[in-house]
Amino acid sequence: MAAALQFADMAGLDSRLDEGTEIARALRRRHPDALEQLIEQYQHRLFRYLLYFTRDRQFAEDIFQETWIRVLERGGQYDPRWKFETWLISVARNLAIDQMRQRTPESLDEALCDSEGEPVRELEDENAADALDQMARQQENAQVATALQGLQPLYREVLVLRFHEDMSLEEIARTLDVPLSTAKSRLSRGLTALQTRIRSLRGVGR
Repeated sequence: MAAALQFADMAGLDSRLDEGTEIARALRRRHPDALEQLIEQYQHRLFRYLLYFTRDRQFAEDIFQETWIRVLERGGQYDPRWKFETWLISVARNLAIDQMRQRTPESLDEALCDSEGEPVRELEDENAADALDQMARQQENAQVATALQGLQPLYREVLVLRFHEDMSLEEIARTLDVPLSTAKSRLSRGLTALQTRIRSLRGVGR
């Protein structure tokens, strides 16, 4: 039975949709072995995301546990056309936001707006995002991690999803429940802010 639930390595799977279909079928049946394997496969990525998003280990651990309970309860809602990780992180994010709003609604609302307190506008120059994307990948080190921690949560989150979780812009937009143009804009602005902070950490005054 366990062999039949090896989603990532299952013989004959030649597309993400096939793998997602197997996961969706197992979740609908609430198969305990399926949940156990999914936790084993995705626990580190999920917890890493929650740590970056909340910056509170105890809170992240609580949401981590609640997320897997929600997966078991509402696994039938998973759409196999999308990566399981995209849906999983979306579930975790919504749980975290709900609880954070109960704690400090004003600060959370501020964190989820851009620096001007307005909805993020459509990215004017998509090539800028591509150039900054390449820059960030070349500088994947402890200094980047330090710089990330100092960014506005709005931008830190999209950078973590892009570079740590290796999500496409379409997957990020779905996870955050925003238009694709907004995901592009946040990535571009976040990378610009990251570049500025890296220069600051290096003592470069420009």
